[in-house]
Amino acid sequence: MTLTDSSTRIRTGEELDVSHIDPYLKAHIPGLSGTPAISQFPGGASNLTYLIEYPGVELVLRRPPFGQKAKSAHDMGREFHILNQLKDAFPYCPKAYVHCTGSQLIGSEFYVMERLKGIILRSELPPELALSADDTRSLCMSFIDTLVELHQVDYNACGLSDLGKPEGYVQRQISGWSQRYEKALTPDAPHWEEVKQWLNAKMPSDHPTPAIVHNDWRFDNVILDPRNPMHIIGVLDWELTTLGDPLMDLGNTLAYWIEADDPAPIQLMRRQPSNALGMLTRRECVDYYAKRSGIEIDNFDFYYTYGLFRLAGIVQQIYYRYYHGQTQDKRFAPFVHMNALLEQMSLKVIRQSSL
Repeated sequence: MTLTDSSTRIRTGEELDVSHIDPYLKAHIPGLSGTPAISQFPGGASNLTYLIEYPGVELVLRRPPFGQKAKSAHDMGREFHILNQLKDAFPYCPKAYVHCTGSQLIGSEFYVMERLKGIILRSELPPELALSADDTRSLCMSFIDTLVELHQVDYNACGLSDLGKPEGYVQRQISGWSQRYEKALTPDAPHWEEVKQWLNAKMPSDHPTPAIVHNDWRFDNVILDPRNPMHIIGVLDWELTTLGDPLMDLGNTLAYWIEADDPAPIQLMRRQPSNALGMLTRRECVDYYAKRSGIEIDNFDFYYTYGLFRLAGIVQQIYYRYYHGQTQDKRFAPFVHMNALLEQMSLKVIRQSSL
């Protein structure tokens, strides 16, 4: 059994036409020969990711999802630009080869990058890794250390000063996700009114040292070295990256962080092994991040609640496409229930908060 991330057959309705893709890639990437085999990576719920295999060369193609898309989301050119500019300062970025701006080939723009072959963790730690509790703790610390490393990159020096506007970032995130949530609302979804009011009332000022924020820092977006699984060799999914408050980025990460002692309904949402023996708790993650980054964190309730609300917005945008028949992916059918559970988690934080 291989532990490296594997592709599978392409989902119905998401096929790529090899007769269109092959000549384009050969015209833009030297050294390709033969006819490629195309398969699809099954993970992810946003952009679609395909493996394109030529003799001796493996490439990854990324394209937006089908159906309605939020304005400014799924910008392939932006992601391509980030990978190319950031790679020298943050060597976990895959090399991006080509960005196709037109939609004539596959019905949308897309870009193609190198395949970084390694282990991507999903819901559980593979037993074949045989990680001890100490190993798992080291892996968790590496996960946070790499996020701190990203937040400490000089974005001006690597040519990414135009990536976003740090001033007013916190306020824009709250208002922006509130608007996006309203646009994606379906009749069966919660309204989040109490949480939105609390976030607006408790909003802190922007952190004085803005950073590159990944905005989707999860275990299934990092690639582990197969020879040393405690070592991260790659970071994926840069579509949401911008400049802003690093604590908001950490809040996004902890919104996905389901602990071992969280209630059973919450465990059903877990998509990464954050409950494994040896993993840090959310509180320990915050404390470790503060220690490694040198950022003082007095109270994390706002950032965590924001992360939960933003995650609900992402979940609802995906569910909106499923609800309206714009995707047939059955994985998205229960997302409205996940949304409701996220609201309950947020309300619990608010009612116990000292803010």
